[in-house]
Amino acid sequence: MGFLNSRKNKRFNYTPRFYKGEGSPYEMKHKFDAYRSTVDPGKGIKGKFLNAINDFKSNPDRNTNRRVLIIIFILICICLVILEFDLSIFFS
Repeated sequence: MGFLNSRKNKRFNYTPRFYKGEGSPYEMKHKFDAYRSTVDPGKGIKGKFLNAINDFKSNPDRNTNRRVLIIIFILICICLVILEFDLSIFFS
C-alpha cells in the first residue's frame, strides 16, 4: 500500500525538438559570469573583497574608477553632514 514510502517523481529524457547545441538548454547562467572574477563562490568575505578590488584595478577605463570614487566621497560627506559629525576632534 505504501503508507510509509513517499512517492517518487517521474523522470523523462526530454530533448527539445529544434535545439542543436552543447550543454543543457535549461541551464540558467548570468550573461556576464564569464567576464567577472567576483562571482566565484565560497571565498569568504576577505576573498570577495580582494577580488572586487582586483576587478576594480583591472578596469581599463580610469575615468569610471575616478567617477565612482568621487561619488563615494560625496556620499560620505553628505552622511557626515546629516549626522553633524564634528571634525574639530582631529585638530587641537
